[in-house]
Amino acid sequence: MRVAVVGTGYVGLVAGACFADSGHTVTCLDVDPLKIEKLRRGEIPIYEPGLEELVKRGVREGRLFFTTSYDEAIPTSEVYFLAVGTPPLADGSSDTQYLESAARSIGKAMEKSKNRDLRIIVNKSTVPIGSHRVVGEWIAAETKAPFEVVSNPEFLKEGSAVDDFLRPDRVVIGTERDDVFAKMSELYAPFVRQGNPILKMDTVSAEITKYACNAFLATRISFMNELARLCELAGGDIEEVRKGMSTDVRIGKHFLYAGIGYGGSCFPKDVKALVSTGNRYSSELGIVAAADAANQKQKTHLVKGIQRHFGSDLKGKVFGFWGLAFKPNTDDLREAPAIEMIRAILAAGGTVKAFDPIAMDAAKAQLTDISREKLVYGKTAYEAADGVDALVLATEWNEFRDPDWTRIRLGMRKPVLFDGRNIFDPKKMIGLGFTYFGVGRGKYRVP
Repeated sequence: MRVAVVGTGYVGLVAGACFADSGHTVTCLDVDPLKIEKLRRGEIPIYEPGLEELVKRGVREGRLFFTTSYDEAIPTSEVYFLAVGTPPLADGSSDTQYLESAARSIGKAMEKSKNRDLRIIVNKSTVPIGSHRVVGEWIAAETKAPFEVVSNPEFLKEGSAVDDFLRPDRVVIGTERDDVFAKMSELYAPFVRQGNPILKMDTVSAEITKYACNAFLATRISFMNELARLCELAGGDIEEVRKGMSTDVRIGKHFLYAGIGYGGSCFPKDVKALVSTGNRYSSELGIVAAADAANQKQKTHLVKGIQRHFGSDLKGKVFGFWGLAFKPNTDDLREAPAIEMIRAILAAGGTVKAFDPIAMDAAKAQLTDISREKLVYGKTAYEAADGVDALVLATEWNEFRDPDWTRIRLGMRKPVLFDGRNIFDPKKMIGLGFTYFGVGRGKYRVP
């Protein structure tokens, strides 16, 4: 099958590379000529494990192409994936200007083509509910060629996006047409050979499904973080509570870990967008809104603990930060709790030494407003911990899990550890001579 993918971000590039790797001929299109030139040279603009290998293999074997031209990508393709950004506006709703531009450009290119076979337009981006109708109107305004707009939401996790695409839990396809569903099912068949379902539903339900999944998972995280704050005050341990909850088959074990809040490109944006959509339909989504509010509070919760320990004025204090990205295995800093924590510490007069295995360059490019005297980047995790008054674990990269704690303790001004992801054993850390603070670990709180 010949496929066009519009947009070469996390979703578009992963989709294009994976479709090409399964034997399809894929043209990835982006309006950024610099990005396309880099991709043609085999340079990947994002960090995603396994992606570079797929892209290079697809290009080398003549199945994956990159272009800035709609007239080049559209006429020869049967299925067009829209994977452009839909960033949040101030009110939480999605900005669809890039989606409209892409849809209209597809329509214009279709109109120029003599091919009048049915084309399938696939909304792969996370789009506002009802967007299939709007996208259809935009395209119909530019062409009389036949087409069908399909909703096919992505469920990719940054850091494991390639594996998620190649081995999906399910594939959701929103269309009323059996022939279109059959075509889409054929496209996805190589990825569901173990029997995971391809679900056919109406387009609106498919659009809602994407938001529902992310909002529900975000709510679980926020719920655990609220329980963690209770544990801190009451003297409980959220890790023990988590174990008690996760063994209940009605609840399960996933997304029950307390920490410093969720970030990234999906959860924060989708939660706000769902609340905004509810308001548009006069259907208040109070639980979803509360999850968002709780998450905003959680991002600086550990900073309040730091100030309780050291005092509200952090002038003269130096804090080591392990991790900057919002999660491991990505360089994405969007809505990263570490960034908000660092800004709060700097605002209180402190200084930060930070290290991240992958996201250092992204941080340097983004945090240009912060003086290099206030925010120092360590070359290693150990360097970021040397000479600090406290060490803060913000992102649970594997290399942080079992370091040489004796070396770290001897290099610190004070052996104080703030474990923002609860990956360390409090008893072990206390036994090694550290003052330990976790999230929701009130059982181990320091008097």
